[in-house]
Amino acid sequence: MEEPTADPWDLMQYEDYTTNMTLFNSSYVPVIPPVINKTINLLLIIVLTITMVSMGCTMEVTKIKSHILKPKGVAIAVMAQYGVMPLTAFSLAKAFQLAEIPAVVVLICGCCPGGTLSNILALALKGDMNLSIVMTSCSTLLALGMMPLLLLLYSQGFANLQDFVPYLDIMKSLAMILIPCGIGILLNYYRPQYSKTITRGGIIILMLAVLAVCILVSVGVGGSVLHVLAPRLMAVGSLMPLIGYSFGYIISSIFKLTHKERRTVAMETGCQNVQLCTTILKLAFPMELIGPLFLFPIIYGCLQMIEASVLVVVFRTHEFFTRNKKETYQETQTEEKSPSGPV
Repeated sequence: MEEPTADPWDLMQYEDYTTNMTLFNSSYVPVIPPVINKTINLLLIIVLTITMVSMGCTMEVTKIKSHILKPKGVAIAVMAQYGVMPLTAFSLAKAFQLAEIPAVVVLICGCCPGGTLSNILALALKGDMNLSIVMTSCSTLLALGMMPLLLLLYSQGFANLQDFVPYLDIMKSLAMILIPCGIGILLNYYRPQYSKTITRGGIIILMLAVLAVCILVSVGVGGSVLHVLAPRLMAVGSLMPLIGYSFGYIISSIFKLTHKERRTVAMETGCQNVQLCTTILKLAFPMELIGPLFLFPIIYGCLQMIEASVLVVVFRTHEFFTRNKKETYQETQTEEKSPSGPV
């Protein structure tokens, strides 16, 4: 009996993503030992909890109030975050003709709120730090309603995609992040002297936990992690933050925000909360369905950091030469205006 001939495009999808997409009644399921799988889940929860407590410790109630009373910058930033990034994720998933599960992964990543990386990048770009922190806080709080709504909206553009989106599990994961974030805010309000210590300690624990996750993933998933590095997924991961940075700056320029605020909005728009996205993908989807694709947000996070670092270097270089030129011009002008002595 002859075997059915595979369609070349289907084979390309299969080779690229290697999820449980059925191909002639056969499927590939990357096997992770149950102990390693549970350990990764636990570590991801710890990472997310520490991140959200640390972020909460950076929030000051008085500054949040001031931006709420003058909400122009925050409103524009939220509009850019939840307008540009989900549409970008949807458009790229369509343009690169991703299969169902990779498309869901990209959409969830695009619909995530801003992450703490944006605060660091805003600082490197000499942005408005108060605005950056308030923007991250607001987008995180709004995620509980916005993420399921946007996923429901954009999944309609794909055939049967809504069947793959675990809305209830996503909402549970989002509700879970608000608790540690609230704890961090309360700690900063009632015990501000401990905030910096908690944040610094959190960063150390966070780095160790991320390292442990990477080691466990390497042991558990092995070579199948290379399928996350498929050309189309890498192209999507590279284009998403670049488009976010660009449109964040353009939109804030249209609304005539200051240059500091424009740089801040750009970083907030292009940077997603990769810890949240990874945790949602790992906990909301069964391993046999998601496969190694739960690692896509980590790769996306590396790409957004690399691209942002290039922008920081360009900005700092431009600022350096502009300042030197200005100082030279002022010195020359001063010399010309200096009174001459008697002849």
